[in-house]
Parts: sequence; structure tokens; C-alpha cells
Amino acid sequence: MSKKFLFVAYPKCSTCQKAAAWLRDNSIDFTCRHIVDNPPSASELKLWHKKSGLPLRRFFNTSGLVYKNLALKDKLPSMSEAEQYRLLAQDGMLVRRPLLIGEDVVLVGFHPEEWEKIKE
Repeated sequence: MSKKFLFVAYPKCSTCQKAAAWLRDNSIDFTCRHIVDNPPSASELKLWHKKSGLPLRRFFNTSGLVYKNLALKDKLPSMSEAEQYRLLAQDGMLVRRPLLIGEDVVLVGFHPEEWEKIKE
């Protein structure tokens, strides 16, 4: 039985387009979810964060305008995890993309060498 993944992306994002092409080129079965029209909930983000093993700050789109306009670089260190999850859930553009969520893996951002592992 093949694995099915949830691909959370912003269609206009060139990195997301490259990641989707990589998934198709590698015959990876996935469902696409628009990160702005259907942003992840705080509970989804918490689950994905725990499953990823990554620091929570890796889930923030630090190069995005929303991040910069809210001056989050200075604010994040003093915020609780719960506050950060709520903030991420309020605006899909704050979330680093794409996200690839599988049964036992969560990948944040598109790094082909990292994504290769899902083919095993």
C-alpha cells in the first residue's frame, strides 16, 4: 500500500510549485491544501510540530511580509508555544511552506535531499 501525504502549500509560491512538481515526478501520492484558504489550526500545528522534531520557529515564514510587519523576530522569543500556535493559525502566510505531512513524517520547507527520505 502506498503512502498518502498532505501537501500544504500556497499555489503562487515558486518553491511550492517546485515541491509539487517533485512530488509528481517521484510518483508520490498527495492531497493539496491551500495554506491561505484553509490554514492549519493551532491543534494541527501543535501535532505537526511535535511529529517533526523541529524547533517551533522553523514553522514561521521568516522571509514573509506578515512576519516582518509584526516584528516577530523580536517578539517570538518571549512568546509561549501556545501563543505561537495561535499566531500561526491566524494567518496561513505566517506559516513556512510547503509542509508535507505523512503518517510518520512532517517536512517543513522544500529541501529535495530531505524529501528523498520519504521515498524509502
